[in-house]
Amino acid sequence: MPTLTQKLLEEIWQSLGHRAAPEDPLAVSGEGELASAFPVSELATACWGAAGLACAGLLQQSKGGMPKVFVDRRLASLWFGWTLRPLGWQLPAAWDALAGDYATRDGWIRLHTNAPHHRKAVEQVLGPHQDKGTLAQKVLEWKKSELEQAVIEAGGCAAEMRPVEAWRQHIQGKSVALEPLIHQTLQPEAPPPDWVLPAARPLHGVRVLDLTRIIAGPIATRFLAGLGADVLRIDPYGWDEPGVEHEVILGKRCARLNLHNAHDRHTFEHLLKNADVIVHGYRAGALEKLGYGAEQRRALSPGLIDVCLNAYGWSGPWRGRRGFDSLVQMSCGLASSGMTWKNAAMPLPLPVQALDHATGYLMATAVLHGMRERLARGTGYSARLSLARTAQLLFDNPYPQGHLSKPLTPVTAADENPETELTHWGAALRLCAPLHLKGTALLWALPATTLGTSQPEWLRR
Repeated sequence: MPTLTQKLLEEIWQSLGHRAAPEDPLAVSGEGELASAFPVSELATACWGAAGLACAGLLQQSKGGMPKVFVDRRLASLWFGWTLRPLGWQLPAAWDALAGDYATRDGWIRLHTNAPHHRKAVEQVLGPHQDKGTLAQKVLEWKKSELEQAVIEAGGCAAEMRPVEAWRQHIQGKSVALEPLIHQTLQPEAPPPDWVLPAARPLHGVRVLDLTRIIAGPIATRFLAGLGADVLRIDPYGWDEPGVEHEVILGKRCARLNLHNAHDRHTFEHLLKNADVIVHGYRAGALEKLGYGAEQRRALSPGLIDVCLNAYGWSGPWRGRRGFDSLVQMSCGLASSGMTWKNAAMPLPLPVQALDHATGYLMATAVLHGMRERLARGTGYSARLSLARTAQLLFDNPYPQGHLSKPLTPVTAADENPETELTHWGAALRLCAPLHLKGTALLWALPATTLGTSQPEWLRR
């Protein structure tokens, strides 16, 4: 295994309380890497490997004997991007027409307008615009920090570009640096679970309540669905993610509830009471405001495996700030470093939304580790992760001086699952999974669909 990949894997594994990652059960194949100032392909391989090892550890705890884990480095890199190739139709646009990077009077800022209410916040500050050209002229009138603050105060999402060193000196950067990569806590004892954990489909019958949005959290639950979990995603009415649904809804059922409505709250509490795992990506304090804080969740579901995500960390003044991968890359220095590395005229982010994907597989790793802890100790488990803390993994583990990248070879038919996936939008082919365990394969029983197509109820075990 390449040294840098092993170093990243060691840091992930140590954050779970282990002294060292088991080397023998993990075999890495494939070559090439995504072109970047940072080791994105190494991060992809390490995160996929960590999730695979966590699954192997769960099977070892349940069945005895740790199965061998195989990761294809090239496919792991490709799975950090789009995995679906439509047959006779087109993927929707990933970005709103106004989303992007803009020059200000004193630097660069990124405006995130994919959600209608986030676009409305930008328009509240800068006025309505039909295209980036006219909006860019307006943005030039502002200083980047003042515009960032104005958009955030309006309820929107924006991030000025900072270099890594400026982030390290920023109060939020300092706060994030003190946080563990995976902050885990054992919860009170609970009755033993009735998980079967068959080797071929380790999570068959395990109920995962998915309260996540956009990419990172949904990537985690997509992985769990691939191991056989019954993943039920809950969204509010009116929320849609047309740009990413074809990727993140694979293997899941999706329902809608209004948690301000008494009837729907009763339904949600029934779902939570019968869940084994909850994965959520609400900002810090949001579930508490709805009456479903950590104590309430544990009371409803003793022994719950509870894993959550935040954008900018769980301490410091930005703990409640709205954020997405592209914004965190601007805030913490990744986009600035890419710009310097390529001698570019504008911000150069990572070639994929690597913070989202890496954090997603780390969340799945935490879920599987938490399940193992519950079996071993008879306790519940909770873990917290953030995009900003995952970013630190990258700039704390740079490529060695003089590193030369070997490009990934283009995707061929041999890289795709030969079975056609009948998605909600039409037939498509999906990349083969980059991970398998001896006796276990990632397989998704349900094709990608759109939000709100199922009832809010669990399948029979």
